[in-house]
Amino acid sequence: MPMPALFTLLDLAGVFAFAVSGAVAARNRGLDGFGIAALAFTVACGGGVMRDLCIGAVPPVGLSDWRYLAVSMVATLIVVGAHSLVERMAQPVLLFDSIGLGLFAVAGAQKALAFGHNAEVAVLVGTLTGVGGGVLRDVLLNRVPVILRREIYASAALLAAGIEVLGEWLQWGDGWRSWGAVLACFALRHLSLRYHWHLPRFDRRAGVGGDRGSD
Repeated sequence: MPMPALFTLLDLAGVFAFAVSGAVAARNRGLDGFGIAALAFTVACGGGVMRDLCIGAVPPVGLSDWRYLAVSMVATLIVVGAHSLVERMAQPVLLFDSIGLGLFAVAGAQKALAFGHNAEVAVLVGTLTGVGGGVLRDVLLNRVPVILRREIYASAALLAAGIEVLGEWLQWGDGWRSWGAVLACFALRHLSLRYHWHLPRFDRRAGVGGDRGSD
């Protein structure tokens, strides 16, 4: 698949995944229809807008390309119209958030490289793209952002962006490299939740690393 088409596919897939995650979270918090749609779009495109502003890709594609809004609204309609189906999936918010995290981290790194930025910028922008939507979701829902809590989150996005950038430097195949990076991010996120992996967090009272963590 040509790189522009692959990038667009990854970006739109990430938009859909994050839109579902945002819509489910908004519905669970009792928002009305407009609130659900607004939060879904913000979560779906917020990270991409941050990415584009950072690398100078203006206007941001999430605001200028109708497909991003359309995909976000389709995801919202699925959540509102088939909520019972979505709820039957195990922890739908975490599932779609983990998928979107990897997709956006890879797409963000790809776009930064395509705009001529170096590897360091690409990894950082990829990570920002991945975590940006989730941070906006948590802030708007008055929750502590997940990247500031004990779960492995930003680290998983960093892994995906790092694999993508390293694969580009080593000239690995475009398609399997990108999907492999997404899978690695999803696997790390899923396993960390299943087995309660975390990075160390320092206890102010003890002054030493405790058994809790964050990334």
